[in-house]
Amino acid sequence: MKWKEFISDYLKFTRKDRIGLLVITGMSLIIFFLPKLFSGSSHSKTSVADTAWISTMKRLEQKEIKPIEKTDATDESYAYQYDRSKETYASKMQGELFFFDPNKLSATEWKKLGLRDKTINTIENYLNKGGHFRKPEDLQKVYGLRSNEYERLAQYVKIESAPVVNVNKNEKEIPNESFTSRYSVIDINAADTSAFISLPGIGSRLAARIVNFRDKLGGFYSVMQIGETFGLPDSTFQEIKQYLKLENVFIKKININTATVDELKAHPYIKWSIANPIVAYRNEHGAFSNIEDIKKVMAVTDEIYNKIAPYLTK
Repeated sequence: MKWKEFISDYLKFTRKDRIGLLVITGMSLIIFFLPKLFSGSSHSKTSVADTAWISTMKRLEQKEIKPIEKTDATDESYAYQYDRSKETYASKMQGELFFFDPNKLSATEWKKLGLRDKTINTIENYLNKGGHFRKPEDLQKVYGLRSNEYERLAQYVKIESAPVVNVNKNEKEIPNESFTSRYSVIDINAADTSAFISLPGIGSRLAARIVNFRDKLGGFYSVMQIGETFGLPDSTFQEIKQYLKLENVFIKKININTATVDELKAHPYIKWSIANPIVAYRNEHGAFSNIEDIKKVMAVTDEIYNKIAPYLTK
């Protein structure tokens, strides 16, 4: 009997016990089902997004790119294609550049310059009918010769002056074989950029580089120094050398006993690797008694000395 009473007392719940039991049960159910509710909603949204993405990709894969059919020059896409075609032609235009007289050039030589057969035929027909090119600008009159072709060739045109013919009543016409060059000889230390531009193969950029190189050097002491100009092809230098002279030999000199490292290395022929040892030697051994003393500096070789000596003083 006591055992039954013990079980009855143990299983008996008060009002507070019942409320607590209900709260715990409710919370357990919420905790159990809540993740499933959220995962279901997220999965639904992801599935919709994935479906939309897949549909879009399929439409893009099935979409065919139609070729451009417009040929109106006002259409931007057509204009772009037109410009590209011109660039392609310019990039494919080949030919070797050399100085030439258009009145004496053969078809093979015109071809070597990069001209097309039709243009070459036009030039030959013109010359065969008695035509004559008197100045480079006359090439612009050739039908079919593009402006970029003319600009490429113009500076290489060298037309010999027409032969002088002596006409006498009782004598045959005897052509004079000599001709006068259309280029003038210039003094390399006195010439400005315009004078250099007048030479064959020299444009404004090369002319400016020559003058700038001369200013940094402090003047030229030899015509051969022109050939050291950055960007000047040796073939062009060999062509213009005959039109260069040196009369005004004025050289701006640097005092090796007072010049700083920065002043020395500013000269095109004297780099830091030479300027620094010169100043270091001077500081250690005193002033140089003559220009040749800088040969005592290990960095100054005979070749370097011969190049920089004309620009030094003490």
